[in-house]
Amino acid sequence: MKRFLSYILFLIGSISGVYAQDIQYSQFYANPFHINPAFAGSTSEIRLGVNFRNQWPALDQSFVASTAYADLFFEEISSGMGLVLSGAQESFTQSRQYEIGLVYSYRLKFDEKNFLQFGIQGSYAGRESQFDKVILGSQLNISTGQIEGRPGEAFEGDSKLNSLDAHAGILAYGEKYWFGASAFHLLEPPISYLNMDEGDLPIRYGLHGGYRIDLAPGNINDFFNNTDQERSLALAFNYKKQGQYSQLDVGAEFFFEPLVLGVWYRGLPTKYELPNNESLIALLGLSLESGIEIGYSFDFSISKLGQSVSGGAHELSFRYVFTSGNRIKSKYPPLPTFRF
Repeated sequence: MKRFLSYILFLIGSISGVYAQDIQYSQFYANPFHINPAFAGSTSEIRLGVNFRNQWPALDQSFVASTAYADLFFEEISSGMGLVLSGAQESFTQSRQYEIGLVYSYRLKFDEKNFLQFGIQGSYAGRESQFDKVILGSQLNISTGQIEGRPGEAFEGDSKLNSLDAHAGILAYGEKYWFGASAFHLLEPPISYLNMDEGDLPIRYGLHGGYRIDLAPGNINDFFNNTDQERSLALAFNYKKQGQYSQLDVGAEFFFEPLVLGVWYRGLPTKYELPNNESLIALLGLSLESGIEIGYSFDFSISKLGQSVSGGAHELSFRYVFTSGNRIKSKYPPLPTFRF
């Protein structure tokens, strides 16, 4: 039964374009260009990062996604620039998608504490599937759970798609708050393998923001002296809409230097009659003075699919922000956003 369920889940979008919606990450602030291209250069330093996500590992077939990125900020021209590589693979049909993007942002300074960044991203994207392994819905016998015929025998079409794409965003922030808006897939690239005139990827709109509350600092005893230990609590939301689907995540992140603890609830009800209670997400991270940040999160499935069937989702993130003393100390304050 589990094998048959995995067929159903992964075949929903196989023929129309493999993925009708974007890849979803739980640690979106650790994957900055996936949430908003305006985050390019937001650390005012040189930043390198990688992300990995394994979704529904308990099923016979899995969904794996990864991202690698780098960005830096040029204070003399108030601009950030970045490079991002992302990809995903669904094991049942050996379907893959990838994207290579260049990101640019410009920062406006309102006063010493408030700033506004604009960001754009141009990308080259590709999708491909091995349809000789695809089982069409018409080949599934719901009553018996049997597959009729051979995989791929009923498919005729191109198995590779390549296109250009563009994303844009805006981000306002101060010492305690941040608010951003983004729009992805402005060129609405094709995702249908059967009809190039239909089945374009819809624009993904996003709104995100939050507020950071400083708590009383603690002390770290390093055997020579005591230093202040940052303690803070951040509250945030992340809203996404793509096509007919929408989703609102709300969460909190506690920073007890160097430990980061976070929790998210994903999938508040929408106007559509669809199950939208998806996950509870728990995060554990480290944010070190050396510039290294490591995060691990787990999605506990609360949808009708169930935790025991899906196995939830594992996600890892790693990034390094170069804080060399050779660089001139930035005149811009750090963003108060979630670290992960």
